[in-house]
Amino acid sequence: MKQFTILLLSFIAIELSAQDLYDLNTIQTIEITFAESNWDQLLDAEKAGNEDYTMAQSVAINGEVFDSVGVKYKGNSTYQPNQVKNPFHIELNTFKDHDYQGYKDIKLSNVSKDPSFLREVLSYDILGDYMDAPKSNYANVYVNGSLMGLYSNSEAVTKTFVKDRFGSKKGTFVKCNPPAGAGPQSNDFPNLVYLGADSTDYYDAYEIKSDAGWAELLNLCDTLSNETDAIEEILDVDRTLWMLAFNNVFVNLDSYIGAFAQNYYLYRNEYGQFVPVVWDLNESFGRFSMTGSGNLNSNTAKQQMDPLLQINDSDFPLLQKLLNVPSYQKKYIAHCKTMVEEAFASNEYYNTGLMLQELIDASVQADNNKFFTYNNFLTNLDSDITGGGGGPMGGGTIGITTLMNGRASYLLGQSLFTAVAPTISDITFSNASPVVGDMVTISTSITDGGYAYIGYRIDEFAPFTKVDMVNNGSGIYEASIPVNATYTEYYIYSENSNAGKFSPQRAEHEFHNFTATTSTTSVGDIVINEFLASNSSTAVDQDEEFDDWIELYNNSNSDFDLSGYFLSDNAEDIMQWQIPDGTIISANGYLMIWADKDEEQEGLHANFKLSSSAESVVLSDDNGSIIDEVSYSDQTSDISYGRFPNGTGDFILMTPSFGEENFDAAVSVGDLDFEDIGLSLTPNPTKNGFSISFNTNNAEQVIILSLDGQKMVDKNLANQSWINTSNWAKGMYIVKVNNSYSKLVVE
Repeated sequence: MKQFTILLLSFIAIELSAQDLYDLNTIQTIEITFAESNWDQLLDAEKAGNEDYTMAQSVAINGEVFDSVGVKYKGNSTYQPNQVKNPFHIELNTFKDHDYQGYKDIKLSNVSKDPSFLREVLSYDILGDYMDAPKSNYANVYVNGSLMGLYSNSEAVTKTFVKDRFGSKKGTFVKCNPPAGAGPQSNDFPNLVYLGADSTDYYDAYEIKSDAGWAELLNLCDTLSNETDAIEEILDVDRTLWMLAFNNVFVNLDSYIGAFAQNYYLYRNEYGQFVPVVWDLNESFGRFSMTGSGNLNSNTAKQQMDPLLQINDSDFPLLQKLLNVPSYQKKYIAHCKTMVEEAFASNEYYNTGLMLQELIDASVQADNNKFFTYNNFLTNLDSDITGGGGGPMGGGTIGITTLMNGRASYLLGQSLFTAVAPTISDITFSNASPVVGDMVTISTSITDGGYAYIGYRIDEFAPFTKVDMVNNGSGIYEASIPVNATYTEYYIYSENSNAGKFSPQRAEHEFHNFTATTSTTSVGDIVINEFLASNSSTAVDQDEEFDDWIELYNNSNSDFDLSGYFLSDNAEDIMQWQIPDGTIISANGYLMIWADKDEEQEGLHANFKLSSSAESVVLSDDNGSIIDEVSYSDQTSDISYGRFPNGTGDFILMTPSFGEENFDAAVSVGDLDFEDIGLSLTPNPTKNGFSISFNTNNAEQVIILSLDGQKMVDKNLANQSWINTSNWAKGMYIVKVNNSYSKLVVE
């Protein structure tokens, strides 16, 4: 494969210096401004009625201001109309198309149940090591200039979330919380019990967030109840076992395993599997006590909660059906044991808790609307708190270390945890340098094992394909798998009659990987010929939209079928978008693909957009072998990069030639002039310098770049300014003033 590395125009994006909205080590500042002084009454009225968004005059996030933003109160037991500090849901794009770093929904919890201020943020931080989970940190929230207090700021589980984590957003998407709120007053729980084929029987327990999906949800419930052998076709069992393990180890009972069987999402990915996502961890670490069959009201009861809680209860089919399968139970216990050993026996959770406590100390002191005292905050990491907090679960709160030190000791002493598990070591390959298209045999030494398999995949969002490993008689287990791409992810699992073991231990969330080479070492017949990552005026799609585009070219004299080939803007996910079946690129012809992340439009529309800053464009064949690849840094509007000579040459800066032969930039760039401001350069050509003139009275931003992307000038200049070029290399340069372009030749 020939690698083309290109230095494009360097226009600095402001977002690069912006604070990450979910950086664990920083406290966000969120300022909400309402035009109305009675904003609290307005939000209370909506919470009691339609729960629509009220328009805030503006919302500022870390100093970046957005006007006309939707805001409402959220929460069930954490919201009360008579309290000052209520939880917020901010939706940046309710009234205008705003986003902050790609995020549109901001979920802010008021920490009304947690004296430590740590439970939600600390739990999400640990959970993210084992399954895809929301990110979480803290925010100081102001309304009309007044500090409401310190909130936990947790990533919303939205279509943006599932697209990022699971690679698609059009599948069935279910919020597993009763729309009217869960509680002792209701028997409608999202526990996945099959209630029959009438979808209306499920309406009070689940909320469909996609356009449709009741049939798929009912199919999942039916399969759990009646066809457990087929469950892996419709459910990501491994992520489900991680979820169940987390809830049990952390005594997170306001979850699927507790009284209300709620606080999770299900998303059906493009492979037909439902994937669970944990949500709402404000009562993790034993703050919630209700199991459904009773309350764990003592510290000992929480520390010694059964690791197989609900295993025989038909009201919890995920637990009953899955954990009664011996292999699934061993995997579940292996996940539980990994969490206990990594997070708690090692004291890692405590060190993170201390770090967070120090980070937010001053903000907790300044929070005059908090639900517990400052001393409660200081002590609840280590000690129990009595009273405070209110709510149906009472006010007492076990100390986090009191719970987890006792729980770790209890679990690690149980026979399920002390059973001798296999040991997996010394993984080797039959070929240290595999080639795409070959088979490779993977071998590993397993002691105390009886059965083993290897799971592998080439798409980061795909289920793992499992292949049994064979014991050669001396404890070496082997399996052969195809090398279908340059990058393959894999893990190994083994079990005996008593216990199971993964390698790596966090599989399937983490995995081993290997890379392969391809026999294609040069640019082939089909090439990436030109692309434009910032299109404001060059070409429109069938809906009259100026979108990014990629041009492929066929150097051969024969038509070529691109069915099943892949195009991507991510070198680590080269099979991101599959070119549709029946796509033909004609002999010596061009194929235009819109990179607009809008597959629903007619024509060829990829599921990604090109970034105007650093990225890659990758073309690979139907086996995942890379055919052509281009890496680039920054681009500017309406200047493309393409091959010159057409189809075979290196990439250069050029006037966009959408679906046509590429021309030399030195000939065509000088013709660019999208806004006539009388731009002139004198003298041109020049040796030592030139004067730049334009017919405006204001200072204008002048950018001058060499053809290889080096920025020579980037500043505001007045009319008739002189620019020294005595130290510049000979060649052509591009001068940009606003949206006007000209060429400069330095001799």
